[in-house]
Amino acid sequence: MKMARLVFICLAAAFLLACSDAGLSPREGFIEVEGGKVWYQIVGSGNATPLLLLHGGPGAPSYYLKPLDKVAVDRPVIFYDQLGAGRSPAPADRDLWTVERFVKELGQVRTALGLEEVHILGHSWGSMLAMDYMLTEPEGVSSLIFASPALNVTRWAEDARQLLTALPEETQALIERHQNEGTTDTPEYQEAVMDYYKIYLSRSDPWSPDLLATFEGFNTNMYGYMWGPSEFTATGTLRNYNREPDLAKLDLPVLFTVGRYDEATPETVQHFQSLVPGAEIQIFEKSAHLTMLDEPDTYAEAIRSFLNNVDGLR
Repeated sequence: MKMARLVFICLAAAFLLACSDAGLSPREGFIEVEGGKVWYQIVGSGNATPLLLLHGGPGAPSYYLKPLDKVAVDRPVIFYDQLGAGRSPAPADRDLWTVERFVKELGQVRTALGLEEVHILGHSWGSMLAMDYMLTEPEGVSSLIFASPALNVTRWAEDARQLLTALPEETQALIERHQNEGTTDTPEYQEAVMDYYKIYLSRSDPWSPDLLATFEGFNTNMYGYMWGPSEFTATGTLRNYNREPDLAKLDLPVLFTVGRYDEATPETVQHFQSLVPGAEIQIFEKSAHLTMLDEPDTYAEAIRSFLNNVDGLR
């Protein structure tokens, strides 16, 4: 009996050491990547395959994804701020603000944390990053979650302009005037856009401290360079981004999530889903673009259910 107990203790110690060596123990710190270093945090230490989160933007830090720490009851959940966003110092060289470099960065984060097997959730711009990462044919990705995805920028801009028509005519005219005059940095314009955000970005009232922290840590220079001056006009380096033709190449479990009042409209996301063989979709009826903030418990449970099904835990 004593020998059996000793063997059990040794095996348990070896298992815990292996998890620690794999970088899956709860902690936070920085990882050296091309161009600088990025902040990361690991929450949870369950035995199921870890979940890696890719935040939106470009340039928005990961604060707003905090409700997904509820998924950590089953598995480690990894948050990180992409280079130049939030707690990850901004690179001085704009040449580093490319999809290709962010794809490399994602690979470097996986390597540094020992994420040989991983689920990936990409939200908004993070869906672009996740998609381009998958086109490099990485090994060990168990599933992919496209959360409120932006996989065709032309379609996104068209949807945004259509959604804008729900605002009062004077607000629409004000937004259009400032965009035409190049004065989108004025308080008047920002206030008008906030009316749009309260319908299509987050319907929570009041907005959570995590969302407010996201705005405070937002790298607007990166956003302007890669996307453009506003939601409605893509003039940056991502303006021609379109991965619809590549969606059929995905050969793994895929879940699309979207809010009923999302900037990534349900109709567009259902179209994306139709292009991925076997993909699932879930629409959150009380949510805008930030589904994880508008319906935190419902959203986290949906992600848990999908991941546990993929892992064969249910």
